[in-house]
Amino acid sequence: MHETTFEYLNPTDAQKSQMAIVRAAAKQFCDVLDANLPEGPDKTYVIRKHRENAMWANVAITRNPDGSPRV
Repeated sequence: MHETTFEYLNPTDAQKSQMAIVRAAAKQFCDVLDANLPEGPDKTYVIRKHRENAMWANVAITRNPDGSPRV
């Protein structure tokens, strides 16, 4: 892992714009999941995993595959 893996990485303005686009798309898909999946533990699991994927997408925007900051 890169030495900055567990440090805060302030995204660039361009990265913030990319994150906003990805977040908006993730929110739209979450709304589809929420409206169409039956209530229960499986729905809860799916939405939680989707949220986790959205967070990892932000990491992918800000870091290279080796964990170093993407500039």
